[in-house]
Amino acid sequence: PNLMAGSLRRKKTNTIGLIVPDNSNPLFAELSRAIEDIGFSSGYSVMLCNSAYDFNKELEYIRALRSKRVDGLIIIPTTIQANHINRLVENMLPVVVMDRSVPDVKADTVLLDNFKGTYDATIHLIKLGHRCIGYIDRPFDLPHSLDRVRGYRKALEDHKIKLQENLIVRGGFSYEGGAKAMQILLKQKPIPTALLAFNDISAIGAMRAIKDQGLSVPEDISVVGFDDIPQSSYTIPGLTTVHFPKYKMAEAASKLLLEKMKGIEGSASEQRSEIVLSLRLVVRESTSKVKWK
Repeated sequence: PNLMAGSLRRKKTNTIGLIVPDNSNPLFAELSRAIEDIGFSSGYSVMLCNSAYDFNKELEYIRALRSKRVDGLIIIPTTIQANHINRLVENMLPVVVMDRSVPDVKADTVLLDNFKGTYDATIHLIKLGHRCIGYIDRPFDLPHSLDRVRGYRKALEDHKIKLQENLIVRGGFSYEGGAKAMQILLKQKPIPTALLAFNDISAIGAMRAIKDQGLSVPEDISVVGFDDIPQSSYTIPGLTTVHFPKYKMAEAASKLLLEKMKGIEGSASEQRSEIVLSLRLVVRESTSKVKWK
């Protein structure tokens, strides 16, 4: 049978589009796999696209997925622009935005409580006696990254610890980016006794830079990541990190999209859902009480 012809008659292709920034990142790989598994169990194939943090590439993939007549789209956008996503919703394509807060977007969204995640992580370090805490941020700002650094700042403020702006350094999306950012922090005086990184990749890169300087984790510098990717439990020492509930996010996003596609809420409805998932700190061996000040 001609499956495409049959799909056109039914106006349904049983395919879902998924656009992520970088599937080589273990976080996005896990999310993608979970969405694929959930989609498959519901009778849908998933078409995966990597935007590589490039807005133009994101737009091209959206055009390609539309031309293949996907029944719905789950997207982690590269920017806070809502116009191109809203046009899809207005044209009756069910869309769910995942892991990004996009102002004025008309699509359903599934988010994390990023502020609480870094707030709790910073409090953990403060309770261990750390007062000089560095922070490796992402290369450019998005709402979720601003929430994370805001959580770090608020925890310091609530404990009357003076924020040192020179201890906030931007890294990259790679292990090397985390290592380079840590090298900058290691040149500060005094050297921070603890580090909070925007994600686990940056934290693991930072741990390497600390070791290369002849220092130890956590004896000299405690390190906390964010995401709880599989590698974080296999580093030596194991990385303390904020757990990202990947399967819960994939499940919530898939459920919202399936409901839209089945017309339970109506894809043309202006009513939108927003789900915010809570986070928890996973304490491993990379953090300990401060040894020096």
